[in-house]
Amino acid sequence: MAAEKVALITAGGSGMGAAAARRLAADGFRVAILSSSGKGEALAKELGGVGVTGSNQSNDDLKQLVDLAMQNWGRIDVLVNSAGHGPRAPIIEITDEDWHKGLDVYLMNVIRSTRLVTPIMQAQKSGAIVNISTAWAFEPTAMFPTSAVFRAGLAAYTKLFADTYAADNVRMNNVLPGWIDSLPATEERRAGVPMQRYGTSAEIAATVAFLASEGAGYITGQNIRVDGGLMRSI
Repeated sequence: MAAEKVALITAGGSGMGAAAARRLAADGFRVAILSSSGKGEALAKELGGVGVTGSNQSNDDLKQLVDLAMQNWGRIDVLVNSAGHGPRAPIIEITDEDWHKGLDVYLMNVIRSTRLVTPIMQAQKSGAIVNISTAWAFEPTAMFPTSAVFRAGLAAYTKLFADTYAADNVRMNNVLPGWIDSLPATEERRAGVPMQRYGTSAEIAATVAFLASEGAGYITGQNIRVDGGLMRSI
């Protein structure tokens, strides 16, 4: 590479976020990882990057991650927004507090980090933001009510962002995973997938890496399903 490329990964201590960090590091990116557990900081060290133990629900923690990356490498090329798990309950039993928590976990996590990196990417005239969403963003399931509601909002936010910043060569896309091996497996769920298997975190990471790459340079504002055909008819 002519210059080092830099990727930030939030909620990157385990699961799909950690897989994305490993894949991007393997592709030659310097990585900066945020996680609340401390696993992200340890993974970043393993991958030769930098890490922060903190929350993507904290503007201060996110700013610390951005500042650390800029101090070390002077640029940010990719932001991967992963997330933890929000509240789940029958829809009318979800409290106001839990709806607000879902908003923080599934939508504000993207909005906060995007506010911080967008001016940097604008100045560079390049950048890619990839959000790990859900296959159920457009056809919601009662199993994941707060996720479905706020990730539908994320799809709208992504389109607005793409419209606004495409001329600056700053892109945003969403990856929509179905049943992935970071979740508990059940035969009923597996049987409902046309490919008859769970996907892997590595497959999600490969999709993230593609959307972060120059090969995806003309793709923005999109929702890419990686679900084994689960939502094929939607």
